[in-house]
Parts: sequence; C-alpha cells; structure tokens
Amino acid sequence: MSPLITSFFQLLYVVLDLYVWVLIISAILSWLIAFSVINTSNRFVYTVADVLYRLTEPVLRPVRRVLPNLGGIDISPILVILAIFFLQSLIRNYGLI
Repeated sequence: MSPLITSFFQLLYVVLDLYVWVLIISAILSWLIAFSVINTSNRFVYTVADVLYRLTEPVLRPVRRVLPNLGGIDISPILVILAIFFLQSLIRNYGLI
C-alpha cells in the first residue's frame, strides 16, 4: 500500500480518536450544566460548551432522529462512539495503518 494512503488512514484514525474525546467531554459538560455544577453565565464555560455543541451536534442530530424517545436519556453519543470504534477496528484489521 502506498505511503500516502497509509498516512491518510493514520491521520483519520487519530482524528476519530480525538473526536471520541470531544464526545465524552461534551457529554460530561452537559451533565455538569444540567445538574447546575457549573454555570453557563460564565463566559468561558459558555464558549467551551458552544464549541463542543458545534463540533458534536452535526453528527449526533441524525442519530437522535433515528433513535426512539427514551425520556431524558440521550444514548446517541454512545452509539456514535461505538461506530467510531468499529471504524477504527476496520482500519486496524485491514492493515490500513
């Protein structure tokens, strides 16, 4: 396999790994905001929450549309993380990195 393709899949693997962390941090931050542990009136907290929302919402929104309503429980980040792990597994197992 050419070095260019290998480099591309290595980069994709790292980006997917970083996106998993973004999803986890976003979920934890949303819990902290929901339980009033941190306040969004703080400009820094608001900015971080807004950036995380803008990074995660385009991926999570289509998943939420497909999922049934589970009340106040949002499992879409878990499903997206599982899908990312599956893609990373494919990249590893097919020898693309």
